[in-house]
Amino acid sequence: MTNGEGHTIYMLGIGGIGMSALARYYQSMGYAIAGYDRTKSRLTFQLEKEGMAIHYEDNPELLPESIDMVIYTPAVPHDLKEFEALRQRELPILKRSEALGKISKDHFTIAVAGTHGKTTTTAMIAHILNHSRLNTTAFIGGIAKNFDSNLLLGKPKDSILVVEADEFDRSFLQLHPDVSIIGSIDADHLDIYGDKEHLVESFNDFAKLTKRNVIVREGLEVEAWNKITYGFGDDCKYQIILGNSGSGYTMFYIKGEGQDKFKIIMPLAGIHNVLNATAAFIAARRIGVSRNAIAEALHTFKGVKRRFDVRINTEKYCYIDDYAHHPEEIRSCLQAIRDFYPNRRLTLVFQPHLYSRTRDFMDEFAEVLATADELILLDIYAAREEPIEGVSSQVLLDKIQMPDKKLVAKTQLIKLIDSEKPELLVTMGAGDIDRYVELFEELIKSW
Repeated sequence: MTNGEGHTIYMLGIGGIGMSALARYYQSMGYAIAGYDRTKSRLTFQLEKEGMAIHYEDNPELLPESIDMVIYTPAVPHDLKEFEALRQRELPILKRSEALGKISKDHFTIAVAGTHGKTTTTAMIAHILNHSRLNTTAFIGGIAKNFDSNLLLGKPKDSILVVEADEFDRSFLQLHPDVSIIGSIDADHLDIYGDKEHLVESFNDFAKLTKRNVIVREGLEVEAWNKITYGFGDDCKYQIILGNSGSGYTMFYIKGEGQDKFKIIMPLAGIHNVLNATAAFIAARRIGVSRNAIAEALHTFKGVKRRFDVRINTEKYCYIDDYAHHPEEIRSCLQAIRDFYPNRRLTLVFQPHLYSRTRDFMDEFAEVLATADELILLDIYAAREEPIEGVSSQVLLDKIQMPDKKLVAKTQLIKLIDSEKPELLVTMGAGDIDRYVELFEELIKSW
């Protein structure tokens, strides 16, 4: 679909980070966009300012009279009244992943997969290509600070498409990648896959869809004729060599392509971001971007909101917010924070996401959360799930072996932080903890 003049797309769950990017893309193509979301947010407010008609009540009477296509996110309950009314109209109804798949079919596509690191890597590639003046459209699963948006919009004709390849619900199998990245395959979404073996199988199915090169981090169980490996091992096609890093920047070298090692300096912390940047480097090289242009872009990469997002950094106080919600993500982020701020007492506010994930990784959560100096644990954010018997934040708290821990209601959070005035505050989670970020920011500025 290249011209939507006179046509309307209705979006269920329009306020989601992925859905809102799609909404903006289709609006740029001339479509009228309307949608429903359960809650108002800064993002839905911005979409309304951009001219989209959004409502927050599940009411079929509020549906537009004329709708040409419906797009929905799997996070929307299937028993939604509006969903049923739309099905009765016998309209074309697509999952978000199906809509992205249709778009990717018409473009040269770089697809970024992995249970962690997708958003940062996607934003890095988008920034590199944009910095290199290549016609690029990118769907980013967060707000990239270089663009202040989750969508980089190129010219419709012949733009390179950069997109996150989401493994949830096997969504990435709808895509048509020319170049793909698989950066991690840790057990997750076991409510969908059942076990890690089936998750690995799905990533291999994704690799088979890739027309040119599959860029794979070392050690992952991916078999592909067109595989390019990267990592720290001597046998990687692109080998990473760590350099001397300091507060506020990371320096490393990439050795590959039969050339001498090449230096990268970027203002991001953590081994996980070194790996993300290397994957982005290789993807950009696959389409002819020079090594120097990539290095220049990574040196000016500002990161993504809610990914190691340093909100305040003064001599007295530091506040970092992160989307981490899986034990491995938490581990990587906390290690990066320790590297940047080795002498500060770390107070972690963590909101578990999903009952099933908390159940499946209870012991792993308990182990990694205990590495903070102080833990403030919130109740589980249920999202699409019903409570599971025997799974709660209190059960998780009891398993965590550390002296300074507490379970706190969200309503008491601001008061508690204000009374403690932690020198290094970290908030983590994929639920609604992001609603508190600006409140914490203003609070700390007042101290």
